Amino acid sequence: MTRLKRIHFRPHDFTGGLSRREAGDFTTDRRVLLLVGMSIIVGTAGAFAAWCLVSLIALVTNVIWFGEIGIQPASLAAVPRSLWVVLVPPLGGLVIGLMARFGSEKIRGHGIPEAIEAILIGGSRMSPKVAVLKPLSSAISIGTGGPFGAEGPIIMTGGAIGSLFAQFFHMSAAERKTLLVAGAAAGMTAIFGSPIAAVMLAVELLLFEWKPRSFIPVAVAACVSICWRPLLFGTGPLFPTHFQVILPWWGIFACAAMGIISGLQSGLLTTLLYRIEDLFEALPIHWMWWPMLGGLVIGLGGLIEPRAMGVGYDIIDGLLNNRLLAPAVMSILLVKTVIWLFALSSGTSGGVLAPLLIFGGALGWLVGLVMPGNDPGFWALLGMAAMMGGTMRAPLTGTFFAMEITGDVSTLVPLLAATVVAYAVTVLLLRRSILTEKIARRGQHITREYGVDPFELSRAREIMISDVDTLPVAMTVGEACDFFASQQKTHRIYPVVDATGRLAGVVSRADALLWQGDPDLASQTLAENVTDDSVPVGHPDDTVAFIADLMLSTGDGRIPIVDPASGKLCGLIARKDLLRLRSSYRSAELDRRPYLTAGAKSKSR
Repeated sequence: MTRLKRIHFRPHDFTGGLSRREAGDFTTDRRVLLLVGMSIIVGTAGAFAAWCLVSLIALVTNVIWFGEIGIQPASLAAVPRSLWVVLVPPLGGLVIGLMARFGSEKIRGHGIPEAIEAILIGGSRMSPKVAVLKPLSSAISIGTGGPFGAEGPIIMTGGAIGSLFAQFFHMSAAERKTLLVAGAAAGMTAIFGSPIAAVMLAVELLLFEWKPRSFIPVAVAACVSICWRPLLFGTGPLFPTHFQVILPWWGIFACAAMGIISGLQSGLLTTLLYRIEDLFEALPIHWMWWPMLGGLVIGLGGLIEPRAMGVGYDIIDGLLNNRLLAPAVMSILLVKTVIWLFALSSGTSGGVLAPLLIFGGALGWLVGLVMPGNDPGFWALLGMAAMMGGTMRAPLTGTFFAMEITGDVSTLVPLLAATVVAYAVTVLLLRRSILTEKIARRGQHITREYGVDPFELSRAREIMISDVDTLPVAMTVGEACDFFASQQKTHRIYPVVDATGRLAGVVSRADALLWQGDPDLASQTLAENVTDDSVPVGHPDDTVAFIADLMLSTGDGRIPIVDPASGKLCGLIARKDLLRLRSSYRSAELDRRPYLTAGAKSKSR
C-alpha cells in the first residue's frame, strides 16, 4: 500500500488544464493573444499566396491560349474555336493526374473537403507538398480551360500555410486549426475582398465551433488580408454594382421563391455530380487518367461555348450588369454545367465557388426576366447568393458574400430571404452537402450543427446521488476486506467518511484485494490507510463538464462531491448519471406535448 499526503481538499486540477472548475461565458485565456500575433503573419502570407495563385492562373492562361507571357487577367471568350480547344484541357488533365499520383493525392478535388478532413481527422496538420502542389495544379487546371474558381485552392493553400507555420511551435490541434482556418480566410478575403464572408465561411464550414479563441484570430487574419488587398488586387468591390430595384409589398415572397428555385437547382447539381463520380469509379482504368477524360469533355464544351471555360468572372459581371442576352446566358448555363460536372467528378483540381455563382446567377437572371423590379441582374445576385448558401450549407456566408462583392448594402434583406430559403430546401432534400458527401464517401461522418454542451449547462448538485453508500474511518482493514468479499453486489469504489461526514478518502475493490495479502494490516483502521490526497473530488457548484473531465483524466468512474468549505461528503456522481443527463436532454428534443390547451384555459377561469 502506498501512503499519500493529505491536502485537505485544496483546489487541484486533475485535468491538466483541459476543463474549468469555475464556469464563465467563454473558455478563452490569454493565449489567444499569441494566436492573434501569429494570425497577423498568417493573414499576410495568405494574402500574398492568393496573389501568387491568381497570377499563376493568368500566366498559364495567357501562355496556353494567347501565346503571351503576362499575369493580366484574360477571358477565354475570345478563344477561337479550333482543334486546340479540344486538345488543351485533356493535356492539362493528364498533367494533374500525374501530379496527384506521384506528388500528393490531396490535390484532387476542390480543396474545401480536404481542408475539413485535415481539421477533423488529421489534427490540422497539412504537408508542405500540398502547399506547393495545390496552387500549381489548380493553375494548370483553370489555365487550360477548367471551369473552376480559385477560392477552393486558395482555401486549401492558405490553410496549408497556416498549418505549416503552426507546426513549428508547441501548439495544440485546436490552435493549429485556428491558424489553418486563418490562412484560408485570409486567402479568400484577398481574392474576393470579402472579409465578413470569409469569417462566416470559417464559422459555418471550417472551425466547427464558435469560440473567441478561434473567431478572434481568424477575424484578425481576414482584416490583415483586406489591408494588403489594395496593393495586390486593387480597391473596391470585385463586381461593383448598385441596384435601383423597387419591389412590391409581396416582393419578399418573390425572393423566397427565388430561394426555392436555387435550392432545387443546388440539389439537382449535387446529385448529378456524385452520380457522374460513380460512373468514373466504375471505369476499368486508374484514377490518374480520369482528369484527362474530364478535360476532353471541357474541350468539347469549349467548341460550343468558349465562355464556359475558365473562371468566368467576366460572366458574373455581365450577369450582374445585364450585359448578356438571354440566348448567351442559356448557352453558358447549360454548357458550363455539363463540363463542370464531368470535370469535377473526374478528380481534377479546382474550386466550386465561382461556378456556383455562375450557375445560380444565370438561372436567377433568366427567372428575373419575369420577376418584379425590371432588373434581371438583381435576381442574378439573389440566385448567386442562394446557390452558394444552399449548396455549401452556409447561408450567412452566401448573404454577406453577395453583398460584399457588389458593395450594395440595400440588397441585404432580399439576399437573406433567398439564401435562407435555399438553405432550408437543400437541408430538407439532401442528407449531405456537396462538400461533406465526398468526406462521407471516404468513411467519415460530419455533423454540421452547433449547440451548447448540456454538460456545461448543468451543475454537479443537479445530478449527484445524495444518499451515498459509505464506509466509516473506524472500520478495520479486515472488516473492509470481509465487506467486499461477502457482498454479492458492491460498488467498485466506496467513499470513506469520519464521524462528522467529512471525506477521508476512498476504498476500492482493488485496495481490498491488495490488503488481503498483508495480514499485518487487518487490525488497522481505514483512517490509517486511506488519505484524501489524489482523490479527485468535485463541488456541488462545479459544472458536469468538469466532473466528466475528471473522470476522463483520472480513469475514475465515481467522483465524490464534497462541500468546498467543510470537506463533508455531499453526494457522488457515476458514469451512469452522465448518461442519464444526456438522455434527459435528448428527451427534451422529442417531447412535443402542449402545455397550454383550450381545456386548461377554461379550467383556469
